[in-house]
Amino acid sequence: MQQADARTVVTEYVTRLAAGELDAAIALFAEDAAWTYPGSLELSRTWRGKQEIFGDFLGQVGTLFAPDGLPTITLTHVLADGPQAVAEWTVVGKAANGAAYENHCLGVFTVQNGLITTVREYLDTHHVARTLLA
Repeated sequence: MQQADARTVVTEYVTRLAAGELDAAIALFAEDAAWTYPGSLELSRTWRGKQEIFGDFLGQVGTLFAPDGLPTITLTHVLADGPQAVAEWTVVGKAANGAAYENHCLGVFTVQNGLITTVREYLDTHHVARTLLA
């Protein structure tokens, strides 16, 4: 069976995450995947393995939003070349402190054997600090 290409895998990941299909999104990651989050925030570092990425990192980010302001994710572009794909998406929501949150994100994904192995994310970390972590 032929493995899905990087563009297909990354598009499916962001689409499933945006739809709230967390288990399906997690299934697209290799067990030993790594996600690097930029900057000097308490969240900034390389998260390793599915548990750290989805339980500790993205799970922690989810708690920074108000229950009635959970973020919506909109995929805007995906470009791919071989095992690498670059995806751009927007995140809009309401922080737990009531602040409006809108950020434009970019991720450089590596896909091997149909699974995401690395992500390097880029976004406005100053906006994260001002709204979600204030």
